[in-house]
Amino acid sequence: MQDFFEKVTSESIPNEFITEFPGGIKLWIKREDLLHPEVSGNKFRKLKYNLLQAKKENHARILTFGGAHSNHISATATAGQLLGFKTIGIIRGEELVNSQEKWSPTLKYAASCGMKFEFISREKYRNKDSEGFLQKLKLKFDKFYQVPEGGTNELAIKGCEEILSEKDKDFNYICASVGTGGTIAGLINSSEEDQKVLGFSALNSDYLKNEVSTLVNKGNWEIILNYHFGGYAKVNAELIDFMNDFSKKYKIILDPLYTGKLVFGIFDLVKCGYFPENSKILAIHTGGLQGIEGMNRFLKRKDLPQIIY
Repeated sequence: MQDFFEKVTSESIPNEFITEFPGGIKLWIKREDLLHPEVSGNKFRKLKYNLLQAKKENHARILTFGGAHSNHISATATAGQLLGFKTIGIIRGEELVNSQEKWSPTLKYAASCGMKFEFISREKYRNKDSEGFLQKLKLKFDKFYQVPEGGTNELAIKGCEEILSEKDKDFNYICASVGTGGTIAGLINSSEEDQKVLGFSALNSDYLKNEVSTLVNKGNWEIILNYHFGGYAKVNAELIDFMNDFSKKYKIILDPLYTGKLVFGIFDLVKCGYFPENSKILAIHTGGLQGIEGMNRFLKRKDLPQIIY
């Protein structure tokens, strides 16, 4: 298993130059989405040390949590299939129990990789971390290695610390989208003291500031709250049009939940004069493209533009 992870990360991930803005401000994107065809970006990084630990503890099952369109669910199912783990997904939304025709493309894909689902109500899902709920899971599924929703824990942060390399020390700003805080925590931990790490929240909530502060011991970071477009999984025509224009111009596909909002935010902050002249900005492409098909179905129902990919 160690060989699998070493092989995937043996080739350097490219920093792709995007554009130069007025004032000599330059933007690059680190193509973590190219890390692995199915377990791409930050999900690969978060799972790496968790799965190595599961193997070390002789676990045969991985149990984790997520929604119907979760990148983490898709990545865990794929990694399990590739590395010989059985996988269990605790999925938010009990209305999906007997409605496979209503399953998202993400769930259908995860099922094709062998993941077994346990659908629970949204109310129960809010209490998924309680000791009583976890005990019921242990009784039902016996022995398993638990990975939290979104994959964020100490081992995930350790994996995300490996995103930045020696060649990234010259950037003034490191930018990434934030969902659970694990990726940005890893970037902060491995950043240089004179670099500023910007996390663009995908959620309409400021709790991430407190969450990230518990995971790091540096002060060279900021959470940007202005580009969530209404909250997690919320989009509008302006965002989709921006993503499609970006894809057409730069030949890089963005996802609507995370990297689309991230890059939109960077472009807007440049326009607003946030970055000093001659700043060098590195944005982290954390993958997540598997969710586009499901989002396009939603956009079609809402008579909104489709994501071109």
